[in-house]
Formats: sequence, C-alpha cells, structure tokens
Amino acid sequence: MTTFSSTCPPPSRSARPSSPASTLLDLLLPARCAGCGSVRGQVCGGCRALLECAQAGPAGPCPAPPDLPPLHAAAPYADQVRRLLLAHKERGALRLAAPLGAALAAAVRSATGAGAAPLLLVPVPSTRRATRARGHDPMLRLAQAAARELRRTGVATRVAPVLRQTRPVADQAGLSAAERQRNLRGALAVPARLAARLVGHRLILVDDLVTTGASLAEAARALRAAGCPPRAAATVAATARRGRSRPKE
Repeated sequence: MTTFSSTCPPPSRSARPSSPASTLLDLLLPARCAGCGSVRGQVCGGCRALLECAQAGPAGPCPAPPDLPPLHAAAPYADQVRRLLLAHKERGALRLAAPLGAALAAAVRSATGAGAAPLLLVPVPSTRRATRARGHDPMLRLAQAAARELRRTGVATRVAPVLRQTRPVADQAGLSAAERQRNLRGALAVPARLAARLVGHRLILVDDLVTTGASLAEAARALRAAGCPPRAAATVAATARRGRSRPKE
C-alpha cells in the first residue's frame, strides 16, 4: 500500500536553483509549465516545490508480484506529477529530467538506508520501438540525473544500464496485472559480459512509475538470474492501489 507524506521538509542544501542559461531560455522562449500550465518555463516554482517537498516512502501495488523487491517512491502518480512525467517521457521535455531525477534520488535514499557499498542504479529499459519513437531513453536520462544528485550529497553512485530485452513484448496499456506479468515474463536478461560490472555494489532498480509492478518484477528476476539480486527498487511516482483494483495508465 502506498504511503506518502505531504509535509514539506526544510529546504535541502542540495537543492539547486535554475541555471542562468535555463532562466534566460525561459525568458526568451516562455513555455507553459508542463505540470500546471502556468507560463513559467517547463516547470514552475510551485511544481518544482511539489517534487522537492514530497517525502519518499514505501509504495507499490497490493498485492505485489512475487519478484518485486522492496519499493519506495517519491510521490503519488497524480495531477502535476503525472503531467510532468508524461511531458518528459512522451513529449521530450528534457529539462524536466533534473527535478524529476532529484525526486527519484529521494526515493533511492529512502529505499537504501545506510550502507558503505557504492550504489548502482539499474534503469528499467524502454522497448527499442519506444526509444526510437521518442528519440531518447527517458528512464536512462532520469537515472543519470538521480545519480548526479546523489553524488552531490556524497553518495557514490553510478548508472548501469545492463538490462537487455530478449524478445518483443505487447503494449501494456489495457492489460490486467496478471496479463502484464505473463507479457513480460522472461523478456529481460543481463548479458554475461555485463554481469561482472554489478559485483560489489548495492543494486537499486529504478523506473519513472510503478503501477502493477510487473516491469520492476521482471527486471528484478533478470538481475537475480545473473547472480546479482537488487537490494530495492525506487520510482519517481506510484499509483495508489488497494486490493484487486486496477489503475489505468
């Protein structure tokens, strides 16, 4: 069951204002905020604060797929957060990667706790077809932004895009939780030549969003099959699910 707090904590010392170049671009080429629609750049101060104030915590589907590791998320998948994620993922609003990546970093911190080993963020890959259509891999971009934010706070972190698709999968839209699990089962693997990169690290699976948990569960299964089970999983957002209810993407 998803649990979040809406109380805004004191400003973090790691929070960064917009860069001068980004501010100048917003002045010269004003764009509506992807979250709320105000004309204040791709993300306004209010929507940025919403991401910064979200307190990450345990989240995920109920019931969870058998292979899903402990999961933490930064915010509910609703309203402005939903629109920001969709703008970054589907409309190429690439400057949203920094604030969304910072939210993902907060979820990673919540999921990992204390530990001396360096972190490796393993992004759930997009399909080749989706990556070609979008012109970029949105999850890889978010993972890189989260890693930069974690390094800024003294957490040794790298990104390891080691998961590979082994077969085509059907579009997940409209599928039930059980259908999604069957659709994805065995669809990911870690090539043997890349598995050695994972030894000695704390592996954290990362994704932008969790609904049924099928994608993260399949990614975790592939990592375990390679001999490198993930410690936890982290996402920017999670849908609220109870019992047998099914969210729509």
